[in-house]
Amino acid sequence: MNYLYDELKVGQKASFSKTISEGDVYLFAGISGDINPAHLNEEYAKETFFKTRIAHGLISAGLVSAVLGNVMPGHGAIWVKQELNFIAPVIFGDTVTATVEVLEKLDKKQIRVKATCANQHGTVVLEGEGIVSCPRVKVG
Repeated sequence: MNYLYDELKVGQKASFSKTISEGDVYLFAGISGDINPAHLNEEYAKETFFKTRIAHGLISAGLVSAVLGNVMPGHGAIWVKQELNFIAPVIFGDTVTATVEVLEKLDKKQIRVKATCANQHGTVVLEGEGIVSCPRVKVG
């Protein structure tokens, strides 16, 4: 399913949630090449500011991508531009909910969106704004 440009309304929201596992972090490290010990080595991480391993920030950004590509606008949407601020860490076992809100409808069938990720305690871990090109073909 997806939403075409004309079907979207300013203020419309959609979300996706995922519990971030140790396996998710290791898989992301392998795919991205980011093997920073702050993510992978508990002994090293104990000496950091967070005192434990944390998930890569881009895993949370990936959940925003899941909303955009699968929920709203959905299949056929293309993420064109994104500004992200990483507010708080994601700890292994946190359930992160990514929420996207339509802020503005732009020319060229694009929308400006607000992206927010929060953990199971309601703590915002990521926020930002971006531009998305809406699907041109209806699916579902």
